[in-house]
Amino acid sequence: MKQSDSKRHKTQYLRKVASFAFVGYVALNTLAYAADSSPALFNVNNELLQPKDYREWVYVGTPVTPNDMNDGKAIVPEFHNIYINPEGFAHWKKTGEFPDGTMVVKELLSVGAKKALTGNGYFMGEFTGLEAAVKDSKRFPDEPGNWAYFMFGMEYPLARKAAPKPTAECNSCHEANAKDDWVFTQYYPVLQAAKPKE
Repeated sequence: MKQSDSKRHKTQYLRKVASFAFVGYVALNTLAYAADSSPALFNVNNELLQPKDYREWVYVGTPVTPNDMNDGKAIVPEFHNIYINPEGFAHWKKTGEFPDGTMVVKELLSVGAKKALTGNGYFMGEFTGLEAAVKDSKRFPDEPGNWAYFMFGMEYPLARKAAPKPTAECNSCHEANAKDDWVFTQYYPVLQAAKPKE
């Protein structure tokens, strides 16, 4: 092999290595955890990626405010299945506080049937939407309580990423009405029961 051919092959090899390294660098910087042990993944635009496997997290409750009980004009007429990441729940159970990295997912379902073998009631229908809240003091230092709120849509297929909602749209309501650290623990018996007694 001629020396010039050897140099050319070496140059091509180094370019490939550099290319793979660059791709790896971009991939690592495109997906970054919100905080240690947090399941929240963000892209470089600070958009939250749709969470995975949240139904395997700790289920804390299902509020429902149906239209039937609100003159047909309920603000949120769906069932809301609420899940919290296991690490956030474990810290809450131990300290009564939600740590950085806590992620709460709200899965929305329509009111389906109103009759069952057991009697009349409100029974879950179809999945209709997905929302999430993430606590991260480094990523959201200016948000009240360091919580940011995200909506992936109110119909399927859902968006695969979501930008933080404006503070006035979600955060301010939680700040004014949630019982503990911007979380509506008063509606979630599992969280109430797990909170350490003072």
